[in-house]
Amino acid sequence: MVFGVACLVLVVFTARDLPYVLASVLAGALAISALWIAATNRRSRWWAAVAAVVILAAAIASLVAAGRGAVAIVTGLMGILAAAALGTLALRWEVRQALARRWRHVPPTTRGVVLMNPRSGDGKVAKLHLVDEARRRGIESVLMNPGDDLRTLAELAVARGADALGMAGGDGSQAVVASVAAAHGLPFVCIPVGTRNHLALDLGINRDDPAGALDAFKEARETTIDLGELNGEAFVNNVSLGLYAHMVSSDRYREAKRQTIAQMLPDLLGAKAEPFGLSLDGPDGAVSDAQLIEISNNPYVLSSLAGFGSRARLDTGALGVVALSIKRTSDAHRLVALEAAGHPERYRGWREWTTGELQVQGPSSILVAADGEARTLSPPLCCVIRPRALRVRISNGQPGASPAFLYAPIAASTLVGLARVVRGQPSGIVANRTGGKGP
Repeated sequence: MVFGVACLVLVVFTARDLPYVLASVLAGALAISALWIAATNRRSRWWAAVAAVVILAAAIASLVAAGRGAVAIVTGLMGILAAAALGTLALRWEVRQALARRWRHVPPTTRGVVLMNPRSGDGKVAKLHLVDEARRRGIESVLMNPGDDLRTLAELAVARGADALGMAGGDGSQAVVASVAAAHGLPFVCIPVGTRNHLALDLGINRDDPAGALDAFKEARETTIDLGELNGEAFVNNVSLGLYAHMVSSDRYREAKRQTIAQMLPDLLGAKAEPFGLSLDGPDGAVSDAQLIEISNNPYVLSSLAGFGSRARLDTGALGVVALSIKRTSDAHRLVALEAAGHPERYRGWREWTTGELQVQGPSSILVAADGEARTLSPPLCCVIRPRALRVRISNGQPGASPAFLYAPIAASTLVGLARVVRGQPSGIVANRTGGKGP
């Protein structure tokens, strides 16, 4: 509406010169058409963008020549900025409404138990005095000792009468305790003391305040999310095959990630590198040439191959699948450039889709990184999604949404974001992401 008023003001300023009005309308239509072509047609993108700029420049020049340029340009820009601001506010209101529907308020737990891994995150449990913090809140703490089986400890906590289970550890440990909680229908509390804490990020938990996350055992908010399964074992984030799995399996990876990647890439991607031999069925047929396969519990909005981005939702009932193929040196150069720009998904060897289940074939043994933990499995690898299998609690002071969800209104209110919506691609605000993307 604001944009329409701005256009009306422009017409009023120019109504005394009907040919000029018609020329302005024509120039605007041509510019919009050129921008549309630039946004929707890959082959004609560059010349259409240049044409739009030239047409807009000519229209501005004609405004100035007609003696009405300053008023018209300022009015138009103010209208456009106001329209963008109000559009963003409207979308943020939609986000707030979606968050209100996602979480429900629940009473305090009566026998909450939190398992803690003292070695996670370079000893955060001891550094942050989490045992004392839990005791102060009336929560039972169970410390893992070397050689302890985490699943057994969680099952014993349930047998003692726990009505909620928490885990202070990395994402691999979170998956184990979450699967026990899901099996018994108990709520789960994520305490972020690992290295990256992707699950905490996508649940909307402040990763810089693990002690504050313990407040989820008090009056809190609860929702249900999906769990992924790999050959019957739960994962909360993703399963990586190929490049990343080989890097994670290195003993040097955790101490020196960048150096390890730099040392291993030539052997894994060089001219003499052996193919990984992985194959799976994609929406456009079989995929057998991928150097990297990512299977995630709900789709990621990826801005980096290393950081994995974040997930707007954890309850879409779908696995997110990404397969990356690098066939020649020029492909690697282009991928590096797009990765640096934060858009690896624009790489031509990138395939992305969603599915409820997936099977990966390969050699007699396959290196797998499940939630960052390396292991070796025999094919076939069977991944499935378990919709809304896990109850999760977060404290009332937490954001309750991932960056991919919270910042979607800003992205969707831009011309690029609106173009994505028009082209049928997800805005990432509240809709399920179920579309596919071919090569």
